[in-house]
Amino acid sequence: MAMAQSLAPSTYSAARAARPKARRAVPSRIVARTGAATGESARRLVAAFDPAIPLASAVTPPSGWYTDPEFLQLELDRVFLRGWQAVGHVGQVKNPNDFFTGRLGNVEFVICRDANGELHAFHNVCRHHASLLACGSGQKTCFQCPYHGWTYGLDGILLKATRISGIKNFNKNDFGLIPITVATWGPFVLAIFDDSSQNTVNDVVGDEWLGSASDLLSRSGIDTTSLPHICRREYIIECNWKVFCDNYLDGGYHVPYAHGALASGLQLQSYETSTYERVSIQRCESAPAEQEDIDRLGTKATYAFVYPNFMINRYGPWMDTNLAVPLDATRCKVVFDYFLDESLLEDHNFVDRSLKDSEQVQMEDIALCEGVQRGLESPAYSVGRYAPSVEMAMHHFHCLLHDNLSG
Repeated sequence: MAMAQSLAPSTYSAARAARPKARRAVPSRIVARTGAATGESARRLVAAFDPAIPLASAVTPPSGWYTDPEFLQLELDRVFLRGWQAVGHVGQVKNPNDFFTGRLGNVEFVICRDANGELHAFHNVCRHHASLLACGSGQKTCFQCPYHGWTYGLDGILLKATRISGIKNFNKNDFGLIPITVATWGPFVLAIFDDSSQNTVNDVVGDEWLGSASDLLSRSGIDTTSLPHICRREYIIECNWKVFCDNYLDGGYHVPYAHGALASGLQLQSYETSTYERVSIQRCESAPAEQEDIDRLGTKATYAFVYPNFMINRYGPWMDTNLAVPLDATRCKVVFDYFLDESLLEDHNFVDRSLKDSEQVQMEDIALCEGVQRGLESPAYSVGRYAPSVEMAMHHFHCLLHDNLSG
């Protein structure tokens, strides 16, 4: 989210998961399989929320949505492993032979550009005995399995299968890497994990991913590829992934109580929220400030939430994104990427000060989210209520989840 106390309303969202307690990102413990049987407890939890009740009368989803491992399995199957998902930014695969890896539920994936510059995505699993092929990011001319040396081109073709003399009924053309549908929209890399089709025409991806909000976000400068990537920060937060999203979507409700320094730089009464098919957009104006702060923060910020777990914050010369990835029912990894107008890249004091301000808000939000998670696990809490004047985007998010989970 926005980056600083003055860095804009973006912080109203938990989007700032801080550089907190030095926690090391660890592999997900989730094992989710598309099509897996849905447990009775998860179905009951889905049914416990009624999206048809008007916002002013509605109650929030029950606490089990945020604590039940079986419910998360259902989310992975019906939410995360269906439809376009944000997985990275184009700067990670800017040049031929660039690659990066990731994990979502039980899906290990690798995104890469081949020598001709064509973008590909594959399941990051060797077809021989299932070893992971690549880790991290960087450049490779091929993927060689560290286990038995089977080697694949960056186009997924099996180039070499070692020590298979005597093997029968084997056609190496049948043992290439399993493809994943991949595309880009503006600076973002997107993937579909359950779609076997390879129709990745980029000019329609925005409409599929963002719906009718696509044009508005383009006009807000969110689809620009001209902002260099500054840095990435990853944090493990002891809360369900939706707690982080809910915090982002409360329309600045928590800002005056949790972010005193930030609140002084915002006109909280100017918050406005619009909802679209899979997107909600919040906007807020900055409080009157010195010219230097206006140049840094802009006069109005746009904060877009793209269902189910991607947040884009555009303000002044900055854009930052937050991706909330579930690790288990009560932990998530949040990935922050920061982008900045090229004209300010050499202003190191400005960059350092902005990132420091952002980190402060992130630390505050992490404490909030972890406190909420502990409360959700308490026997004293079951459901809550919405503040109708500000929490429209949060209710919209919960309704979208219910629609996917009950379908």
